[in-house]
Amino acid sequence: MGSTTKNNDTVLLLEEEQEGSSSSNNGHHHHHHHHHNNTSSSNNPPPNPDFALLDIAARILFKILKRSWPVSLSFVIIAFLLYWFLGGFTAFLLIFLAFTGLLLGLLYHAGDRLLYHPDQPPSSRVQIPSPASFGLSFENVYLKSTDSTKLHAFFVKQPQDSLGSVPTVLYLHGNAGNIGHRLLNVKGIIAYLKCNVLLLEYRGYGQSDGAPSEEGLYKDAQAALDYLKQRSDIHSSKIVIFGRSLGGAVAIDLSSRTENRDKVACVLIENTFTSVPDIARELFNFRVVQWIPSWFYKNQFLSRWKVRKMTTPALFLSGGADALIPSKMMKELFEACGSTVKRLAKFPNGTHNETWTCPQYYQTISYFFEEDVRINGNVGGRERPRTPTPLINGNMHLSVIY
Repeated sequence: MGSTTKNNDTVLLLEEEQEGSSSSNNGHHHHHHHHHNNTSSSNNPPPNPDFALLDIAARILFKILKRSWPVSLSFVIIAFLLYWFLGGFTAFLLIFLAFTGLLLGLLYHAGDRLLYHPDQPPSSRVQIPSPASFGLSFENVYLKSTDSTKLHAFFVKQPQDSLGSVPTVLYLHGNAGNIGHRLLNVKGIIAYLKCNVLLLEYRGYGQSDGAPSEEGLYKDAQAALDYLKQRSDIHSSKIVIFGRSLGGAVAIDLSSRTENRDKVACVLIENTFTSVPDIARELFNFRVVQWIPSWFYKNQFLSRWKVRKMTTPALFLSGGADALIPSKMMKELFEACGSTVKRLAKFPNGTHNETWTCPQYYQTISYFFEEDVRINGNVGGRERPRTPTPLINGNMHLSVIY
């Protein structure tokens, strides 16, 4: 992940992380070494978040009007005819009901535009920063989702002599930009945690086909996990799922599924929300939003309930200075998590997108790997290291991976 700008930061879970540009070719389950130069995009000063929210709302309204003017014109003609033939009150009632239905329908589908931002920054679908620009060894991977949607990914790897013995992280990013915008963070994971990383590009993002949707993202994550399980050159018992922001909700869904319980060594969840209806009520403090029932939301991501079904060891990484998702939501998810081995790590100065830059961030994950999950097979008999950051214990029983 690279330098971060916070445009539109009050919009639902908008992560805007910009770096350079690079593009790659197409294929299926095909991976090859790939090296590109990247050009850095400029960083803009963060605008007033209130104006950013108005800007998004105005753009959505403009697009709706632009696309629906024939419907609007037809609506006016029908309204006139109803008034002419049925009289005032009946016509008014029918028009009111029709207008309310239309408005609710528009609101329902506007949820996608508020949640998914594959075009932020605007060049994100065509300019994908390359791992080569960060000195990282990698393969371009193209795989098919469970519904055959073609997806792009980077497999960033350790040197050949350790490739098959170290953990492999499935990295599920936030709701804006592309996988290339997370490469500085990935470089840290490669350097400090000595892992391989599969950076998955969701459908409708970067060079992946299709359009984003809740069920679609779940399918993409499942396909990426299945892809890792069938790779013969990595340690299939050391797969770690990492999800930040929107990616955290995808990670919780993936790891809570019964069929995946034995496929994953542990899960890392960072700065995510309890559900979309919950975070909408937090961010949009209007009475009308408070009245909208949860079932009405097109995208729900009900992590609050799914996390109870998790049994995989879990580390929750919570930024105390997150201005977008209240840290109390991370605490709620941690407490509700059904895993026997779980920890909550708090980083008081961690913001929504930059918690990974906090002191002791990688050391905290390393501590979890070594002491709680024993992911590298280390057994007792040596002195336990000092806990590197305030870690709130769940249950201290350890699971050992042989």
